[in-house]
This record gives sequence, structure tokens and C-alpha cells, in this order.
Amino acid sequence: MNEPDVRYGRVRRMTREDLPRVLQWRNHPDVRRYMYTQHEITLEEHQAWFARNEHDPARHLLVYEDEWGGCGFVHFHAPGNARIAEWGFYLAPDAARGAGRRLGHAALDYGFSVAGFHKVWGEALAYNDRSIRFHESLGFRQEGVLRDQYFDGQAYHAIVRFGLLHHEWPGTST
Repeated sequence: MNEPDVRYGRVRRMTREDLPRVLQWRNHPDVRRYMYTQHEITLEEHQAWFARNEHDPARHLLVYEDEWGGCGFVHFHAPGNARIAEWGFYLAPDAARGAGRRLGHAALDYGFSVAGFHKVWGEALAYNDRSIRFHESLGFRQEGVLRDQYFDGQAYHAIVRFGLLHHEWPGTST
């Protein structure tokens, strides 16, 4: 398998030491409003989530780092043997301009070259235009819209689904 392209920064396994910083990013209002779980997560909830998932071989909990340090979180979940992984991600609210695109490249290089996924898929709430454009800019194809799929406590929202195959990602071969 190919090694990830380090010019985009790198992803590494998340550790317990990362929990406070990742929780701070996740609880920021600009991140939280685009998540399915929109309440402010407590440290206890966050620690319990990490304890449930850190040793699960189907889960890849990653911190994205660039030349300025850690500035993003990426999660892949690939249950079973099909090598099809759901991904989710967010950046630190104060991340440098362009960090999102670099995070995407580093994470997908990891997913296809290191983890060996055949497909990565993701979702975005339909009102999250930035995430939709982000997926499209990385080469994801829209695979469907789930109408009125998410209820935020006040209104229903559509969810847009995206997929990217191994051979569609630059630098990988079939």
C-alpha cells in the first residue's frame, strides 16, 4: 500500500491525552450546530465515548496535525469485512485557512492507503453548504438525499449522502 502524502499534514491515532482538546473543538457552537448530537457534551460523556470506541478495530479515531500542531478530528467506522467506512470530521474553530482541505487529503490518504478501505462515505445535513462543497471538492459523489431524516427538536432536515471509491482517489490504483 502507498504511504500517505505528508505535505497535507498527518493523522495519528487519538489518545486519552487528546480528549480535552478534542472535546473543546467538538463543543464549540460553530462545530456543534452541524452535528446530530447538538447539546454540549460533558467530559464524562466524552470519556465514556472514548472508552467504548478506542479499542474497537472497526473504528479509527484520529487527530489531524499540521505544521502548527493538532487542529482536527477524523473518525472512520468500518464494521464487517467489506472495507466500507463511514467518516466524520471537524476542525478546531481557530484552525488556519485551508486546514480543512489538508485534513481531508490526509484522512483520505490514510483511509485508502493505510486502512485499505474500498469506499468512504459520509453525510451532511442539507443546510451545511460548506460540508457539501467540501465533499464535492474532494471528489465525493452525491449518492442520495434522505428527506426529513433528522429532527433537531424543532424542525426536520434532509441529509445528503456522499461516497468515494478507492480508485477515484488520486494516488491510488485499482
